[in-house]
Amino acid sequence: MKRLIGTIIALFLFLMIAFFSALQPVSSTSKMVPTVGILQLTTHPALDAIHKGIIAGLKTGGYTPGKTVHIDFQNAEADQSNLKSMSDKFNNENVNLMIGIATPSAQSLANVTKKTPIILGAVTDPKGAGLVSNNQKPGNNITGVSDQAPIDAQLALMKQLMPDMKTVGILYTSSDDSATKQYQQFKTAALNSGLKVKSATVTSTNDVDQVSQTLVSSVDAVYVPTDNTVASSMQTLVKNATQAKIPVFPAVDTMVKNGGLATISINQYDLGVATGKMAADVLSGKSTPATTPINFVKKGDLVINLKTAKALNITIPQKLIDQAKSKGELIK
Repeated sequence: MKRLIGTIIALFLFLMIAFFSALQPVSSTSKMVPTVGILQLTTHPALDAIHKGIIAGLKTGGYTPGKTVHIDFQNAEADQSNLKSMSDKFNNENVNLMIGIATPSAQSLANVTKKTPIILGAVTDPKGAGLVSNNQKPGNNITGVSDQAPIDAQLALMKQLMPDMKTVGILYTSSDDSATKQYQQFKTAALNSGLKVKSATVTSTNDVDQVSQTLVSSVDAVYVPTDNTVASSMQTLVKNATQAKIPVFPAVDTMVKNGGLATISINQYDLGVATGKMAADVLSGKSTPATTPINFVKKGDLVINLKTAKALNITIPQKLIDQAKSKGELIK
């Protein structure tokens, strides 16, 4: 009997402890770890660098993958159906925040939710792409970072390296809102500076070979805006341009590393860091997308590919080489 009474008392005490423990508030260390869905359009160096920067930016903001945040990373590999299914996946799983790397990814995310915060990772013209109504006051669930290229500085660099240039070709993807916006801006700047412009468009990577062969036969240089499709086929473009002794001036530093001649570019990794930091602020409640202006990163670095310059017999002024060494990147 004593043993039975002891067992009953022990069970009673256990239940009492469990009951009162349930009434205690959950400590901050045991809160549910938030999930961030990152949707990347495709695989190439520029977007990969942005992705790495996002992770670093989240860490800086106190969100370390595997510890204080869960990352659900999805790569659509340039497939529109993948973009939709992956966006739906994030929405169905009720992730705490979504990040879209490149305009098509961001647009796909925006189509599935008007509530979950969305941070734009490298979207050139958020308003023009229909993602926000006002770049300074987004007003809804979307804000982010723009990768708007310093077009005037890029054109000035082209003219400095190609003083006899009369006709410039522009190669871009007609269905890419960001690339189209930069094409229009660059064309206006080039025409205003007295240059002739020839434009060529592609719809997929399959078009780049034939279209670029035609374009390089009638221009003095080729400009490529921030264009994911062309970036994925940069080696093909560079091969055709080099055979014709025509330099390619991309808008993005990673495309210079893949054979472009030179550019003044916003660092893609830094764009990602800025995106990650913004996402961390939203996750922590320090800011909201509705009241956070689009971040236009304005500082660009000089990037020069000396190997490409040698192949094209183009002499790079020592002043520019020194500048790239000290405040940019020199590729040998």
